[in-house]
Amino acid sequence: MTNSKVDSAHPYIPNTVPEVRDAMLKQIGAESVEELFSAIPDELIYKKEMAIPEALAEFDLSKHLERTLNKNTSTKDVISFLGGGCWEHFVPAVCDEVNSRAEFLTAYAGDEYEDHGRFQVLFEYQSLVAELVDMDVVNVPTFDWAQAAATSIRMASRITGRKEALVPKTISPDRLKIIKNYCSPDIQLTFVDYDEATGKMDLADLQRKLSADVAAVYFENPSYLGFIETACKEINELAKQHAAITIVGVDPSSLGIMEPPSRYGADIVCGELQPLGIHMNYGGGLSGFIATRDEVKFVEEFPSRLFGVAPTSVEGEYGFGDVLYERTSMAQREKGKESVGTQTSMWAITAGVYLALMGPNGMKELGTTIMQKSQYAVQQLDKIEGITASHFKGINFKEFVVDFNGTGKTVKEVNEKLREKGIFGGIDLSEEFPELGQAALYCVTEVHSKADIDQLVEALQSL
Repeated sequence: MTNSKVDSAHPYIPNTVPEVRDAMLKQIGAESVEELFSAIPDELIYKKEMAIPEALAEFDLSKHLERTLNKNTSTKDVISFLGGGCWEHFVPAVCDEVNSRAEFLTAYAGDEYEDHGRFQVLFEYQSLVAELVDMDVVNVPTFDWAQAAATSIRMASRITGRKEALVPKTISPDRLKIIKNYCSPDIQLTFVDYDEATGKMDLADLQRKLSADVAAVYFENPSYLGFIETACKEINELAKQHAAITIVGVDPSSLGIMEPPSRYGADIVCGELQPLGIHMNYGGGLSGFIATRDEVKFVEEFPSRLFGVAPTSVEGEYGFGDVLYERTSMAQREKGKESVGTQTSMWAITAGVYLALMGPNGMKELGTTIMQKSQYAVQQLDKIEGITASHFKGINFKEFVVDFNGTGKTVKEVNEKLREKGIFGGIDLSEEFPELGQAALYCVTEVHSKADIDQLVEALQSL
């Protein structure tokens, strides 16, 4: 609660100069700041003194924050093999240079609010992602992959009028929580089992669970556990036999060497933009995309903004602006199909810059490098007694499950030992996927050198 009796201005909070505050209160006809909060029930108001330390001078505050931040251990300090939805990739300097320009950068919740070219740059981003995923229409981003997947499922439900979606049992538990929350209570999510040897979707179980009630079949390629799903056409054909919509989640860094989902029948493609020039930032920044064919039934179900290009009244001149704005939640408000609100379009600008810089050849080189390095890591780790890499038979992209069951140690114990050697081990899967026992999800990208991988192997050999 703000104390209206304070006689001095707060150094960091605007409009706290006593004279300014009093003038504002007089203008609205209030006697005190407390009067503005009179609707709050008295029993909910904290009446004790808050345990807040004395105010610090600017220099002291700066030193305090530096000491606090220095307690963090980042991937600049150690070798990291963590992934699982936020991956360490190289970020070209031009990405930060462009997204921090004053024409775009403002202090409003992840959205750029200047009008000096933002419509055009978002159109260019959409065009570049559309080319990458081989689709026609791409939205202004959602918060992350999880929301993109959830919105895609809700789009499919609205199109088909059905209330069930099938999802793979190998999906990220964190992603699943958000999808469940976003789809609840309208849409039921049903797991499809996976083959124990390969991790791939069990087609017999998929066929058993498909019905006239299923709006969509959602799967990921590469999967959360890193393996490449090879029965994509078969999954799509089974879904189409029941008039269900096929939704595929992708890691865009794989699409320089992997076939885009549209080629094996996907109706909606979604995924995460973070690999495209966006720093990890201790778990952020994440940004999800959705892409479809240019068909009215799909376009009308996008709740978020779409930008297009059109001729103006001046011959030879073109402008950029909203497409079918009336379908958005911003236009429909309480009657909207979904509430979208401010999203993460600053990251769309970043991803657009990255894709423009890389081009088709750069994305192919990126994917090839990741494949080579990750396969080298699998081969070397597989030579260590008691360790199996990868747990699943088949080809992996970027991530793979390392099985420690033969070592007699838990993943927690292994990771603690690796930390002592300046290495972040993989994500512990023992609780998320207990059927795998002591297993961890490891990630290798273009930033990992042969020496980094060899250091990991050496560290695990010495456990």
